[in-house]
This record gives sequence, C-alpha cells and structure tokens, in this order.
Amino acid sequence: MELNPKALNVLKTALLLERRGKAFYANAARQSESKSASKIFEMMAEEEDEHIDFLVKQFKNFSHTNKFLKNEEPPEEDNAAVEILTEKVKEEISAAGFEAAAISAAIDFENRAIEVYSNRAKEATDPNEKQMYQMLADWEKTHHQLLYRLNEDLKEQIWNDNNFWPF
Repeated sequence: MELNPKALNVLKTALLLERRGKAFYANAARQSESKSASKIFEMMAEEEDEHIDFLVKQFKNFSHTNKFLKNEEPPEEDNAAVEILTEKVKEEISAAGFEAAAISAAIDFENRAIEVYSNRAKEATDPNEKQMYQMLADWEKTHHQLLYRLNEDLKEQIWNDNNFWPF
C-alpha cells in the first residue's frame, strides 16, 4: 500500500503550521502586558492544540490505512467571552505596541493556514479528506475574522489618536 505523497505532505504541512501557530500564540500570551490580549492569545494557542490533536489522529490513521477518518464537527467557540475580551484588549493596548504587532502577524498565520486548507479541500478526492480540510479552513476563518476585526479597530484607534484623518 503506497501512501498518496501529496496528501501526506499536506498533512505534514498542516501539522507544522498548527505547531508554529501554537508556539507563536503561546509566546505572544507570555510577552503581552495586557491581561485581555494575553487571554485571547492563550485561547488561540489552545485552539491550535485542538487542531494539532485532530491532525495527529488523521496522520496516524492515514499512515496506517491510507484513508482519512470521518470528521466530527469542531467545538462551538465561546463568542461572548471573545467579544468581552476584544473590547478589553482595545482599551488595554496601544495600537502601535507589541500586542497589535502580534495580532497583525497572527492574521498572516491564519491566512496561510486558510490558503493551505482551502486549496487541499479543492484538490482532494477522498470525501473525508476534502471535508476535513474545508472544516479546518472554516475554523481558521473564524480566527482570522476575530483578529482582522480587532486589528481594524486598533488601526482606527491609532488613526484617531494621531489625527490621521484628512478632514
């Protein structure tokens, strides 16, 4: 039984992306001076951990059977807690500080994951693999939307604080 090399490489890439994301978020949480930003980064690191666990199970199964497991739905996110934390983050951090830079960098991480997962979802012929990557892409999109919205609000804040408006 020869493993599909493309499927295997994408799984390896996905695991690497998630591990790097977890390391990034954990480091940002430790370095943040904002308790709310730190909590958001910790939550993101925990979610990356869930992605890693999920992908490790898929990788092990695929390595042994050359098949992907049927996927479960991702857990519901606690949007109320995230909304409260987001408002606190905007109050606690400087739009030009470390946390804002980390949020901007995190957006790039999420964009890369969305691209990898979306592309593989389109290419995959195994229905479980296709569903898995689409689910992961959608999951990462929720992270991206949160970070993007927060980044836009912080950008508005710095523009207002520095009178960047032409009128």
